[in-house]
Amino acid sequence: MAGLRLIVGLGNPGTEYLRTRHNAGFWLVDALAGGQGERFAFDGKLHGEACRVRLGGEPVWLLKPATFMNKSGIAVVSALRYYKIEADECLVAHDDLDLPPGTVRLKFDGGHGGQNGLRDIVGHLGHGKFHRLRVGIGHPGHRDQVTPWVLGRPSASDEDAILDGIGRALDVLPLVATGQFDKAMQLLHTSRE
Repeated sequence: MAGLRLIVGLGNPGTEYLRTRHNAGFWLVDALAGGQGERFAFDGKLHGEACRVRLGGEPVWLLKPATFMNKSGIAVVSALRYYKIEADECLVAHDDLDLPPGTVRLKFDGGHGGQNGLRDIVGHLGHGKFHRLRVGIGHPGHRDQVTPWVLGRPSASDEDAILDGIGRALDVLPLVATGQFDKAMQLLHTSRE
């Protein structure tokens, strides 16, 4: 399986969304860039902020779409075209209601599971053949409460759990970047939660 050349963190731009559950994908790429002393810079042709890091010795682009969650596909497709990257060399990190806070799962291919950013990316690509990093944010218990839940800030304990999960994901990303997807998945999915 091909390695990674692009990691996209999904979220909404703007300080009012900074610490919301929906921005868990941004949290991941921010932590990855910050850990290597890199800074994001806005790039109009990518419809988002980008920077470059090294993972497992390989150069990997990071992208934070500035399009808002529901239009994430515009930025993702623009970056894939601009950098001449195939969809299966891309990993999209996103919040996931179906996983409890602190649980993080790798996945390749599939539908969007109701996640609006993924829905837009799949719509623009015409398929779902890209990697996903599902960052659990828990579920409010009733579907009528989902929007305020994802756009709200997690409790201190939930935020700690989410950040802990992101930390474990960062530990295995060098394996994903070098094409060792199964090994990364095994380590991540069997790590203590």
